[in-house]
Amino acid sequence: MDLYSRKIISWTLGETLETKWVLEAMEKAKEGRHVTRPLVIHSDRGVQYTCGDYEEATKGMERSYSAKACPWDNACIESFHSLIKREWPNRLCIMDYSHAYRLVFEYIEAFYNTVRIHSHCGYRSPSEYEKQYLGREEAKKQGGCQALL
Repeated sequence: MDLYSRKIISWTLGETLETKWVLEAMEKAKEGRHVTRPLVIHSDRGVQYTCGDYEEATKGMERSYSAKACPWDNACIESFHSLIKREWPNRLCIMDYSHAYRLVFEYIEAFYNTVRIHSHCGYRSPSEYEKQYLGREEAKKQGGCQALL
């Protein structure tokens, strides 16, 4: 989750708690965001986030961890997990892994990131909030370039 826009940048759905699922999501996030400057990555202290493979995948990033037994340190993603359970899949009878994957995909990609409004985002969806931000940044660049001419 990008804390600026609350957009879910990358996700995976695994049948186990193995580190490979975290690493897959991490690679998707790095590719999708074209990370070019330092960033902070925050997680809880689960073994998936403290192992050597995770440290290698997050090399160059500042790793931040919640305090032991303190879910409030990771409140945004904890809130997201609560929302997805309350608003989507738990209302339906999940048949199998494939069905669960489709439900999670629909919730995140077709609803949460693109339609669901957030008070943090000025009552816009995360995608719309980012789009407006990027538009403002582009306008600043254009204004700055014209001032130089």
